[in-house]
Amino acid sequence: MDRPKKRDKLRAVYSMSCIYENGEKKGAEGIREVSSMCSISEMTDEYLLSRLHDRPRLKLERKKSNDDMSLSLYDSAHSLDGRSAWDTPVFSIKDSFDPNPMVTEAWEALCRSQVYFRGKPVGTIAACDPASDEVANYDQVFVRDFVPSALAFLMKGEPEIVKNFLLKTLHIQGQKKTIDRFKLGDGAMPASFKVLHNPIKETDTIIADFGASAIGRVAPVDSGFWWIILLRAYTKSTGDHSLAERPDCQKGMRLILSLCLAEGFDTFPTLLCADGCSMIDRRMGVYGYPIEIQALFFMALRSALSMLKHDSEGKEFMDKIVKRLNALSFHMRSYFWLDLQQLNDIYRYKTEEYSHTAVNKFNVIPDSIPDWIFDFMPLRGGYFVGNVGPAHMDFRWFALGNCIAILSSLATPEQSNAIMDLIESRWEELVGEMPLKICYPAMESHEWRIVTGCDPKNTRWSYHNGGSWPVLLWLLTAASIKTGRPQIARRAIDLAEARLLKDGWPEYYDGKSGRFIGKQARKFQTWSTAGYLVAKMMMDDPTHVGMISMEEEKHMKPPLRRSSSWT
Repeated sequence: MDRPKKRDKLRAVYSMSCIYENGEKKGAEGIREVSSMCSISEMTDEYLLSRLHDRPRLKLERKKSNDDMSLSLYDSAHSLDGRSAWDTPVFSIKDSFDPNPMVTEAWEALCRSQVYFRGKPVGTIAACDPASDEVANYDQVFVRDFVPSALAFLMKGEPEIVKNFLLKTLHIQGQKKTIDRFKLGDGAMPASFKVLHNPIKETDTIIADFGASAIGRVAPVDSGFWWIILLRAYTKSTGDHSLAERPDCQKGMRLILSLCLAEGFDTFPTLLCADGCSMIDRRMGVYGYPIEIQALFFMALRSALSMLKHDSEGKEFMDKIVKRLNALSFHMRSYFWLDLQQLNDIYRYKTEEYSHTAVNKFNVIPDSIPDWIFDFMPLRGGYFVGNVGPAHMDFRWFALGNCIAILSSLATPEQSNAIMDLIESRWEELVGEMPLKICYPAMESHEWRIVTGCDPKNTRWSYHNGGSWPVLLWLLTAASIKTGRPQIARRAIDLAEARLLKDGWPEYYDGKSGRFIGKQARKFQTWSTAGYLVAKMMMDDPTHVGMISMEEEKHMKPPLRRSSSWT
Protein backbone atom coordinates (compact mmCIF):
# COMPACT_ATOMS: atom_id res chain seq x y z
CA MET A 1 0.00 0.00 0.00
CA ASP A 2 1.42 3.41 -0.84
CA ARG A 3 2.11 5.81 1.98
CA PRO A 4 -0.81 8.31 1.49
CA LYS A 5 -3.35 5.49 1.46
CA LYS A 6 -1.68 3.84 4.42
CA ARG A 7 -1.67 7.12 6.36
CA ASP A 8 -5.41 7.57 5.65
CA LYS A 9 -5.97 4.05 6.88
CA LEU A 10 -4.07 4.78 10.09
CA ARG A 11 -6.04 7.97 10.68
CA ALA A 12 -9.27 5.99 10.29
CA VAL A 13 -8.10 3.49 12.89
CA TYR A 14 -7.07 6.29 15.24
CA SER A 15 -10.43 8.01 14.96
CA MET A 16 -12.44 4.95 16.07
CA SER A 17 -15.02 5.99 18.63
CA CYS A 18 -14.24 3.12 21.02
CA ILE A 19 -12.10 0.05 21.53
CA TYR A 20 -12.38 -3.01 23.71
CA GLU A 21 -9.84 -3.74 26.39
CA ASN A 22 -9.94 -6.89 28.55
CA GLY A 23 -13.53 -7.47 27.46
CA GLU A 24 -14.68 -3.98 28.52
CA LYS A 25 -15.78 -1.16 26.29
CA LYS A 26 -13.39 1.78 26.52
CA GLY A 27 -13.99 5.32 25.22
CA ALA A 28 -11.81 6.88 22.55
CA GLU A 29 -10.61 9.38 25.12
CA GLY A 30 -8.49 6.55 26.55
CA ILE A 31 -6.29 6.81 23.48
CA ARG A 32 -3.65 9.48 23.79
CA GLU A 33 -2.62 11.85 21.03
CA VAL A 34 0.54 10.24 19.92
CA SER A 35 3.78 10.24 17.93
CA SER A 36 4.70 8.17 14.92
CA MET A 37 5.77 4.53 14.74
CA CYS A 38 8.85 2.96 13.24
CA SER A 39 8.41 1.54 9.74
CA ILE A 40 4.73 2.42 9.54
CA SER A 41 4.68 1.57 5.84
CA GLU A 42 5.54 -2.05 6.65
CA MET A 43 2.97 -2.63 9.38
CA THR A 44 -0.22 -4.55 8.86
CA ASP A 45 -3.61 -3.28 9.93
CA GLU A 46 -4.06 -6.26 12.22
CA TYR A 47 -0.80 -5.49 14.01
CA LEU A 48 -1.77 -1.86 14.49
CA LEU A 49 -5.15 -2.83 15.96
CA SER A 50 -3.56 -5.31 18.35
CA ARG A 51 -1.18 -2.64 19.62
CA LEU A 52 -3.98 -0.12 20.09
CA HIS A 53 -5.58 -2.51 22.60
CA ASP A 54 -2.46 -2.24 24.77
CA ARG A 55 -2.27 1.56 24.74
CA PRO A 56 -1.61 2.99 28.23
CA ARG A 57 -3.90 5.54 29.79
CA LEU A 58 -2.82 9.14 30.02
CA LYS A 59 -1.53 10.38 33.34
CA LEU A 60 -1.65 14.09 32.58
CA GLU A 61 -4.09 16.51 31.05
CA ARG A 62 -3.65 17.95 27.62
CA LYS A 63 -3.36 21.68 27.21
CA LYS A 64 -4.37 23.71 24.20
CA SER A 65 -0.81 24.83 23.68
CA ASN A 66 2.42 22.85 23.85
CA ASP A 67 4.12 25.88 25.35
CA ASP A 68 1.45 26.31 28.02
CA MET A 69 1.56 22.60 28.81
CA SER A 70 5.34 22.70 29.17
CA LEU A 71 5.18 25.56 31.64
CA SER A 72 2.37 23.93 33.59
CA LEU A 73 4.13 20.59 33.88
CA TYR A 74 7.44 22.17 34.82
CA ASP A 75 5.85 24.22 37.59
CA SER A 76 4.02 21.18 38.94
CA ALA A 77 7.10 18.95 38.84
CA HIS A 78 8.22 20.01 42.30
CA SER A 79 6.09 18.73 45.16
CA LEU A 80 5.83 20.29 48.61
CA ASP A 81 7.95 17.61 50.28
CA GLY A 82 10.92 18.53 48.11
CA ARG A 83 10.71 15.48 45.89
CA SER A 84 10.67 15.95 42.13
CA ALA A 85 8.09 14.51 39.81
CA TRP A 86 10.97 13.99 37.37
CA ASP A 87 11.89 10.97 39.54
CA THR A 88 8.73 9.11 38.58
CA PRO A 89 8.75 7.06 35.35
CA VAL A 90 6.06 8.39 33.03
CA PHE A 91 3.78 6.68 30.57
CA SER A 92 5.23 5.26 27.38
CA ILE A 93 4.52 6.70 23.96
CA LYS A 94 5.30 3.32 22.42
CA ASP A 95 3.43 2.53 19.24
CA SER A 96 1.89 6.00 19.19
CA PHE A 97 0.65 7.83 16.13
CA ASP A 98 1.42 11.34 14.99
CA PRO A 99 0.06 12.43 11.61
CA ASN A 100 3.12 14.65 11.15
CA PRO A 101 4.90 13.09 8.13
CA MET A 102 8.24 14.51 9.23
CA VAL A 103 8.04 12.61 12.52
CA THR A 104 7.12 9.45 10.63
CA GLU A 105 10.07 9.84 8.27
CA ALA A 106 12.42 10.54 11.18
CA TRP A 107 11.36 7.38 13.00
CA GLU A 108 11.77 5.28 9.89
CA ALA A 109 15.25 6.72 9.31
CA LEU A 110 16.21 6.10 12.93
CA CYS A 111 15.01 2.49 12.80
CA ARG A 112 16.93 1.88 9.57
CA SER A 113 20.12 3.03 11.27
CA GLN A 114 20.03 0.31 13.94
CA VAL A 115 23.06 -1.99 14.19
CA TYR A 116 22.68 -5.61 15.29
CA PHE A 117 25.17 -7.86 17.05
CA ARG A 118 24.20 -11.53 17.14
CA GLY A 119 20.59 -10.66 16.48
CA LYS A 120 20.27 -7.92 19.11
CA PRO A 121 20.24 -4.15 18.47
CA VAL A 122 23.30 -2.52 20.04
CA GLY A 123 23.26 1.02 18.65
CA THR A 124 22.75 3.22 15.60
CA ILE A 125 25.28 4.08 12.92
CA ALA A 126 26.38 7.68 12.52
CA ALA A 127 24.85 8.12 9.06
CA CYS A 128 23.26 6.03 6.33
CA ASP A 129 23.29 8.21 3.24
CA PRO A 130 22.36 6.01 0.25
CA ALA A 131 23.68 8.63 -2.17
CA SER A 132 27.18 8.68 -0.69
CA ASP A 133 29.82 6.22 -1.88
CA GLU A 134 32.38 7.29 0.72
CA VAL A 135 31.66 5.56 4.03
CA ALA A 136 34.70 6.62 6.10
CA ASN A 137 33.74 5.93 9.72
CA TYR A 138 30.09 6.95 9.44
CA ASP A 139 29.05 3.28 9.47
CA GLN A 140 30.18 2.96 13.08
CA VAL A 141 28.31 3.37 16.35
CA PHE A 142 29.69 6.43 18.13
CA VAL A 143 29.10 6.71 21.86
CA ARG A 144 28.26 10.43 21.84
CA ASP A 145 26.21 10.13 18.64
CA PHE A 146 24.05 7.37 20.10
CA VAL A 147 22.90 9.44 23.10
CA PRO A 148 20.01 11.26 21.32
CA SER A 149 19.05 7.98 19.62
CA ALA A 150 18.99 6.27 23.01
CA LEU A 151 16.82 9.02 24.51
CA ALA A 152 14.39 8.72 21.59
CA PHE A 153 14.04 4.97 22.10
CA LEU A 154 13.62 5.42 25.86
CA MET A 155 10.91 8.02 25.36
CA LYS A 156 9.21 5.68 22.90
CA GLY A 157 9.22 2.87 25.47
CA GLU A 158 11.84 0.71 23.75
CA PRO A 159 14.73 0.44 26.23
CA GLU A 160 16.21 -2.85 24.95
CA ILE A 161 18.60 -1.24 22.47
CA VAL A 162 19.83 1.18 25.15
CA LYS A 163 20.49 -1.61 27.63
CA ASN A 164 22.32 -3.64 24.99
CA PHE A 165 24.43 -0.62 24.05
CA LEU A 166 25.40 0.09 27.66
CA LEU A 167 26.44 -3.51 28.26
CA LYS A 168 28.29 -3.85 24.96
CA THR A 169 30.34 -0.68 25.45
CA LEU A 170 31.02 -1.80 29.02
CA HIS A 171 32.42 -5.07 27.65
CA ILE A 172 34.55 -3.11 25.17
CA GLN A 173 35.89 -0.99 28.05
CA GLY A 174 37.49 -4.13 29.48
CA GLN A 175 39.51 -4.80 26.34
CA LYS A 176 43.22 -4.13 26.09
CA LYS A 177 43.70 -0.59 24.78
CA THR A 178 46.99 0.48 23.23
CA ILE A 179 47.96 3.22 20.77
CA ASP A 180 51.52 3.12 19.40
CA ARG A 181 52.70 0.85 22.22
CA PHE A 182 51.14 3.09 24.86
CA LYS A 183 48.47 1.56 27.10
CA LEU A 184 45.37 3.66 27.79
CA GLY A 185 43.75 3.80 31.20
CA ASP A 186 41.47 0.91 32.18
CA GLY A 187 38.48 3.24 32.44
CA ALA A 188 38.73 4.66 28.92
CA MET A 189 35.57 4.18 26.88
CA PRO A 190 35.66 3.80 23.07
CA ALA A 191 34.91 6.63 20.70
CA SER A 192 33.07 4.18 18.46
CA PHE A 193 32.72 0.55 17.44
CA LYS A 194 31.83 -1.32 14.28
CA VAL A 195 30.05 -4.66 13.90
CA LEU A 196 31.54 -6.89 11.19
CA HIS A 197 29.23 -9.62 9.87
CA ASN A 198 30.73 -12.77 8.35
CA PRO A 199 27.92 -14.37 6.32
CA ILE A 200 29.97 -17.47 5.54
CA LYS A 201 30.91 -18.32 9.12
CA GLU A 202 27.73 -16.65 10.41
CA THR A 203 29.66 -14.75 13.06
CA ASP A 204 29.66 -11.16 14.30
CA THR A 205 32.79 -9.34 15.44
CA ILE A 206 33.15 -5.93 17.08
CA ILE A 207 36.05 -3.65 16.24
CA ALA A 208 36.43 -0.73 18.67
CA ASP A 209 38.25 2.57 18.24
CA PHE A 210 39.66 4.35 21.29
CA GLY A 211 41.08 7.24 19.31
CA ALA A 212 43.75 5.45 17.26
CA SER A 213 41.75 5.95 14.07
CA ALA A 214 40.53 9.47 14.83
CA ILE A 215 41.76 12.45 12.82
CA GLY A 216 43.82 13.80 15.71
CA ARG A 217 44.56 10.43 17.38
CA VAL A 218 42.98 11.71 20.58
CA ALA A 219 41.10 9.52 23.06
CA PRO A 220 37.50 10.66 23.65
CA VAL A 221 37.25 12.12 27.14
CA ASP A 222 33.50 12.63 26.79
CA SER A 223 32.61 8.98 26.00
CA GLY A 224 32.87 7.82 29.60
CA PHE A 225 30.84 10.77 30.84
CA TRP A 226 28.09 10.17 28.26
CA TRP A 227 28.00 6.48 29.23
CA ILE A 228 27.34 7.32 32.90
CA ILE A 229 24.77 9.96 31.98
CA LEU A 230 22.97 7.52 29.67
CA LEU A 231 22.97 4.82 32.36
CA ARG A 232 21.16 7.24 34.67
CA ALA A 233 18.72 8.19 31.89
CA TYR A 234 17.94 4.49 31.36
CA THR A 235 17.36 4.02 35.09
CA LYS A 236 15.15 7.10 35.37
CA SER A 237 13.11 6.18 32.31
CA THR A 238 12.51 2.49 33.06
CA GLY A 239 12.58 2.49 36.85
CA ASP A 240 14.91 -0.50 36.52
CA HIS A 241 17.78 -0.11 39.00
CA SER A 242 19.09 -3.64 38.48
CA LEU A 243 21.27 -2.66 35.49
CA ALA A 244 23.12 0.11 37.34
CA GLU A 245 23.48 -2.17 40.38
CA ARG A 246 25.17 -4.95 38.43
CA PRO A 247 28.76 -5.54 39.60
CA ASP A 248 30.14 -4.93 36.10
CA CYS A 249 28.31 -1.59 35.77
CA GLN A 250 29.47 -0.52 39.22
CA LYS A 251 33.03 -1.44 38.27
CA GLY A 252 32.72 0.40 34.95
CA MET A 253 31.64 3.60 36.71
CA ARG A 254 34.48 3.32 39.22
CA LEU A 255 37.04 2.84 36.44
CA ILE A 256 35.82 5.96 34.63
CA LEU A 257 35.83 7.94 37.86
CA SER A 258 39.33 6.71 38.70
CA LEU A 259 40.64 8.36 35.54
CA CYS A 260 39.17 11.78 36.23
CA LEU A 261 39.45 11.87 40.05
CA ALA A 262 43.09 10.77 40.21
CA GLU A 263 45.35 13.09 42.17
CA GLY A 264 48.08 14.89 40.26
CA PHE A 265 49.62 18.32 39.83
CA ASP A 266 46.32 20.07 39.22
CA THR A 267 45.56 23.26 41.13
CA PHE A 268 42.04 23.52 39.67
CA PRO A 269 39.10 21.11 40.02
CA THR A 270 38.55 21.24 36.25
CA LEU A 271 39.88 18.55 33.88
CA LEU A 272 42.88 19.31 31.69
CA CYS A 273 42.20 18.06 28.15
CA ALA A 274 43.74 17.91 24.69
CA ASP A 275 42.20 19.42 21.56
CA GLY A 276 39.74 17.14 19.79
CA CYS A 277 38.66 15.07 22.80
CA SER A 278 34.90 15.66 22.53
CA MET A 279 32.23 16.55 19.96
CA ILE A 280 34.68 19.08 18.55
CA ASP A 281 37.09 16.33 17.54
CA ARG A 282 39.50 18.41 15.47
CA ARG A 283 41.97 21.13 16.35
CA MET A 284 39.89 24.15 17.34
CA GLY A 285 41.82 25.75 20.18
CA VAL A 286 39.78 24.10 22.93
CA TYR A 287 42.72 22.43 24.66
CA GLY A 288 43.03 23.22 28.34
CA TYR A 289 39.79 23.31 30.31
CA PRO A 290 36.96 23.33 27.71
CA ILE A 291 33.46 24.11 28.97
CA GLU A 292 31.95 21.06 27.22
CA ILE A 293 34.14 18.62 29.15
CA GLN A 294 33.74 20.44 32.47
CA ALA A 295 29.93 20.47 32.17
CA LEU A 296 29.80 16.79 31.17
CA PHE A 297 32.24 15.96 33.97
CA PHE A 298 29.98 17.69 36.47
CA MET A 299 26.88 15.92 35.15
CA ALA A 300 28.59 12.53 35.13
CA LEU A 301 29.77 13.00 38.72
CA ARG A 302 26.23 13.79 39.86
CA SER A 303 24.85 10.86 37.88
CA ALA A 304 27.38 8.44 39.34
CA LEU A 305 26.70 9.74 42.84
CA SER A 306 23.07 8.69 42.49
CA MET A 307 23.90 5.18 41.23
CA LEU A 308 26.97 4.02 43.17
CA LYS A 309 26.31 1.41 45.83
CA HIS A 310 26.91 2.32 49.45
CA ASP A 311 29.52 -0.39 49.93
CA SER A 312 33.15 0.19 50.92
CA GLU A 313 34.33 0.86 47.37
CA GLY A 314 31.30 2.95 46.50
CA LYS A 315 31.52 5.15 49.60
CA GLU A 316 35.17 5.93 48.90
CA PHE A 317 34.26 7.28 45.47
CA MET A 318 31.17 9.05 46.78
CA ASP A 319 33.27 11.02 49.25
CA LYS A 320 35.63 12.06 46.45
CA ILE A 321 32.73 13.02 44.21
CA VAL A 322 31.07 15.24 46.81
CA LYS A 323 34.31 17.12 47.45
CA ARG A 324 34.99 17.52 43.74
CA LEU A 325 31.45 18.71 42.99
CA ASN A 326 31.66 21.44 45.60
CA ALA A 327 35.00 22.67 44.30
CA LEU A 328 34.00 22.35 40.64
CA SER A 329 30.69 24.18 41.00
CA PHE A 330 32.35 27.07 42.82
CA HIS A 331 35.18 27.28 40.28
CA MET A 332 32.91 27.21 37.24
CA ARG A 333 30.31 29.61 38.60
CA SER A 334 32.97 32.05 39.71
CA TYR A 335 35.62 32.02 36.99
CA PHE A 336 33.90 30.72 33.83
CA TRP A 337 30.80 32.89 34.15
CA LEU A 338 30.58 36.02 32.01
CA ASP A 339 27.93 38.70 31.94
CA LEU A 340 28.02 42.45 31.35
CA GLN A 341 29.17 43.24 34.88
CA GLN A 342 31.87 40.59 34.85
CA LEU A 343 33.03 41.68 31.40
CA ASN A 344 33.42 45.22 32.71
CA ASP A 345 35.37 43.90 35.70
CA ILE A 346 37.76 41.96 33.45
CA TYR A 347 38.13 45.03 31.26
CA ARG A 348 39.36 46.91 34.34
CA TYR A 349 41.55 44.09 35.69
CA LYS A 350 44.95 44.82 37.11
CA THR A 351 47.64 42.35 36.07
CA GLU A 352 50.68 40.75 37.70
CA GLU A 353 48.88 40.37 41.03
CA TYR A 354 50.63 38.19 43.60
CA SER A 355 49.43 36.50 46.82
CA HIS A 356 46.08 34.96 47.73
CA THR A 357 44.35 38.36 47.67
CA ALA A 358 44.58 38.61 43.87
CA VAL A 359 41.32 39.35 42.09
CA ASN A 360 42.67 38.55 38.61
CA LYS A 361 43.66 35.05 39.68
CA PHE A 362 44.44 33.79 36.19
CA ASN A 363 46.30 36.94 35.14
CA VAL A 364 44.01 37.53 32.18
CA ILE A 365 45.33 40.50 30.22
CA PRO A 366 42.50 42.98 29.45
CA ASP A 367 44.02 43.71 26.03
CA SER A 368 43.31 40.07 25.10
CA ILE A 369 39.54 40.65 25.22
CA PRO A 370 38.30 40.35 21.60
CA ASP A 371 36.47 43.32 20.09
CA TRP A 372 33.36 41.33 19.13
CA ILE A 373 32.41 40.52 22.73
CA PHE A 374 31.65 44.14 23.61
CA ASP A 375 28.83 44.30 21.06
CA PHE A 376 27.74 40.70 21.56
CA MET A 377 27.12 40.87 25.32
CA PRO A 378 23.54 42.06 25.97
CA LEU A 379 22.40 44.10 28.96
CA ARG A 380 20.54 41.05 30.27
CA GLY A 381 22.14 37.67 29.79
CA GLY A 382 25.35 35.75 30.27
CA TYR A 383 27.07 32.43 29.61
CA PHE A 384 29.96 30.18 30.56
CA VAL A 385 33.00 31.06 28.46
CA GLY A 386 34.75 28.38 26.45
CA ASN A 387 37.94 28.02 28.48
CA VAL A 388 39.81 29.53 31.42
CA GLY A 389 43.45 28.86 32.25
CA PRO A 390 46.68 30.66 33.07
CA ALA A 391 46.64 34.03 31.23
CA HIS A 392 43.95 32.60 28.97
CA MET A 393 40.21 33.14 28.62
CA ASP A 394 38.40 31.84 25.54
CA PHE A 395 35.40 34.17 25.22
CA ARG A 396 33.67 32.07 22.55
CA TRP A 397 30.15 30.74 23.16
CA PHE A 398 29.83 26.93 23.05
CA ALA A 399 26.28 25.61 22.88
CA LEU A 400 26.68 22.08 24.23
CA GLY A 401 28.58 23.10 27.34
CA ASN A 402 26.11 25.84 28.26
CA CYS A 403 23.06 23.64 27.70
CA ILE A 404 24.56 20.82 29.78
CA ALA A 405 25.39 23.38 32.48
CA ILE A 406 21.68 24.21 32.67
CA LEU A 407 20.49 20.60 32.67
CA SER A 408 23.02 19.45 35.28
CA SER A 409 22.43 22.52 37.48
CA LEU A 410 26.08 23.47 37.18
CA ALA A 411 24.51 26.83 36.37
CA THR A 412 22.50 28.41 39.15
CA PRO A 413 18.84 29.19 38.38
CA GLU A 414 19.82 32.81 37.81
CA GLN A 415 22.66 31.84 35.49
CA SER A 416 20.41 29.38 33.64
CA ASN A 417 17.88 32.11 32.93
CA ALA A 418 20.68 34.46 31.89
CA ILE A 419 21.88 31.90 29.32
CA MET A 420 18.37 31.69 27.88
CA ASP A 421 18.19 35.52 27.88
CA LEU A 422 21.38 35.56 25.84
CA ILE A 423 19.98 33.09 23.31
CA GLU A 424 16.84 35.18 22.89
CA SER A 425 18.77 38.45 22.66
CA ARG A 426 21.28 37.06 20.16
CA TRP A 427 18.94 34.80 18.22
CA GLU A 428 20.25 35.78 14.79
CA GLU A 429 23.82 35.04 15.81
CA LEU A 430 23.31 31.81 17.79
CA VAL A 431 20.33 30.29 15.97
CA GLY A 432 19.82 32.11 12.70
CA GLU A 433 18.03 30.03 10.08
CA MET A 434 18.94 26.61 11.54
CA PRO A 435 19.51 25.74 15.20
CA LEU A 436 22.08 25.69 16.70
CA LYS A 437 25.55 27.26 16.39
CA ILE A 438 28.05 24.84 17.91
CA CYS A 439 30.22 27.84 18.80
CA TYR A 440 30.26 31.58 18.16
CA PRO A 441 31.93 33.42 16.54
CA ALA A 442 33.91 31.69 13.81
CA MET A 443 37.65 32.08 13.51
CA GLU A 444 38.88 33.67 10.31
CA SER A 445 42.05 34.63 8.43
CA HIS A 446 45.23 34.61 10.50
CA GLU A 447 43.53 33.33 13.66
CA TRP A 448 42.04 30.40 11.71
CA ARG A 449 45.43 29.53 10.21
CA ILE A 450 47.22 29.59 13.57
CA VAL A 451 44.57 27.93 15.77
CA THR A 452 43.24 25.24 13.41
CA GLY A 453 46.43 24.65 11.45
CA CYS A 454 44.67 25.71 8.23
CA ASP A 455 42.07 22.96 8.66
CA PRO A 456 40.16 22.79 5.32
CA LYS A 457 37.07 21.35 7.02
CA ASN A 458 36.86 23.97 9.76
CA THR A 459 36.82 27.05 7.57
CA ARG A 460 34.85 30.05 8.82
CA TRP A 461 31.20 29.38 9.62
CA SER A 462 31.55 25.71 8.73
CA TYR A 463 31.60 22.42 10.65
CA HIS A 464 33.00 23.02 14.17
CA ASN A 465 34.07 26.58 13.34
CA GLY A 466 30.71 28.29 13.71
CA GLY A 467 28.65 25.67 11.87
CA SER A 468 24.99 25.03 12.77
CA TRP A 469 24.23 21.52 14.09
CA PRO A 470 20.61 20.27 14.13
CA VAL A 471 21.46 17.64 16.77
CA LEU A 472 21.84 20.43 19.32
CA LEU A 473 18.10 21.07 19.01
CA TRP A 474 17.32 18.47 21.68
CA LEU A 475 19.68 20.11 24.17
CA LEU A 476 18.21 23.56 23.51
CA THR A 477 14.70 22.13 23.94
CA ALA A 478 15.56 20.42 27.22
CA ALA A 479 17.19 23.58 28.57
CA SER A 480 14.21 25.69 27.46
CA ILE A 481 11.73 23.40 29.20
CA LYS A 482 13.78 23.20 32.40
CA THR A 483 13.98 26.98 32.63
CA GLY A 484 10.24 27.28 31.98
CA ARG A 485 10.68 28.92 28.58
CA PRO A 486 9.43 26.37 26.02
CA GLN A 487 8.56 29.11 23.54
CA ILE A 488 12.29 29.27 22.72
CA ALA A 489 12.29 25.58 21.85
CA ARG A 490 9.09 25.90 19.82
CA ARG A 491 10.60 28.69 17.75
CA ALA A 492 13.75 26.64 17.09
CA ILE A 493 11.78 23.50 16.21
CA ASP A 494 9.71 25.47 13.71
CA LEU A 495 12.93 26.56 11.99
CA ALA A 496 14.23 23.00 11.86
CA GLU A 497 10.95 21.62 10.51
CA ALA A 498 11.05 24.05 7.62
CA ARG A 499 14.18 22.45 6.17
CA LEU A 500 15.51 19.27 7.80
CA LEU A 501 13.34 16.73 5.99
CA LYS A 502 13.54 18.57 2.69
CA ASP A 503 17.32 18.79 2.94
CA GLY A 504 17.73 15.10 3.84
CA TRP A 505 18.68 15.41 7.54
CA PRO A 506 22.17 16.94 7.06
CA GLU A 507 24.90 16.61 9.66
CA TYR A 508 25.49 20.38 9.82
CA TYR A 509 24.82 23.65 8.01
CA ASP A 510 27.27 26.35 6.90
CA GLY A 511 27.10 30.13 6.78
CA LYS A 512 26.80 32.88 9.31
CA SER A 513 23.06 32.23 9.67
CA GLY A 514 23.17 28.49 8.91
CA ARG A 515 21.51 28.90 5.51
CA PHE A 516 23.54 26.38 3.48
CA ILE A 517 23.88 22.62 3.83
CA GLY A 518 27.43 21.94 5.02
CA LYS A 519 29.95 21.56 2.21
CA GLN A 520 31.07 18.16 3.55
CA ALA A 521 27.95 17.35 5.57
CA ARG A 522 26.64 13.79 5.40
CA LYS A 523 22.94 13.47 4.77
CA PHE A 524 20.65 11.15 6.72
CA GLN A 525 22.80 11.84 9.77
CA THR A 526 21.31 9.72 12.53
CA TRP A 527 21.73 12.13 15.39
CA SER A 528 20.10 14.90 13.35
CA THR A 529 16.95 12.79 13.07
CA ALA A 530 17.18 11.58 16.67
CA GLY A 531 17.77 15.09 18.02
CA TYR A 532 14.64 16.30 16.25
CA LEU A 533 12.55 13.40 17.57
CA VAL A 534 13.74 13.92 21.15
CA ALA A 535 12.93 17.62 20.92
CA LYS A 536 9.44 16.87 19.60
CA MET A 537 8.72 14.26 22.28
CA MET A 538 9.93 16.50 25.08
CA MET A 539 7.61 19.25 23.88
CA ASP A 540 4.76 16.74 23.71
CA ASP A 541 5.53 15.41 27.20
CA PRO A 542 7.92 17.69 29.15
CA THR A 543 8.32 15.15 31.97
CA HIS A 544 10.70 13.32 29.64
CA VAL A 545 13.25 16.03 30.47
CA GLY A 546 13.67 14.26 33.81
CA MET A 547 15.79 11.60 32.12
CA ILE A 548 18.52 14.13 31.48
CA SER A 549 17.82 16.95 33.93
CA MET A 550 18.95 17.47 37.53
CA GLU A 551 17.88 19.89 40.23
CA GLU A 552 20.37 21.94 42.20
CA GLU A 553 21.58 20.43 45.47
CA LYS A 554 21.55 22.62 48.56
CA HIS A 555 25.15 21.79 49.46
CA MET A 556 26.29 23.22 46.10
CA LYS A 557 24.99 26.71 46.80
CA PRO A 558 28.00 28.49 48.30
CA PRO A 559 28.15 32.30 48.28
CA LEU A 560 29.91 33.40 45.13
CA ARG A 561 33.10 35.26 45.99
CA ARG A 562 35.95 35.73 43.57
CA SER A 563 38.57 35.97 46.33
CA SER A 564 38.98 36.90 49.95
CA SER A 565 39.45 40.54 48.90
CA TRP A 566 36.35 40.62 46.66
CA THR A 567 33.61 43.04 47.68
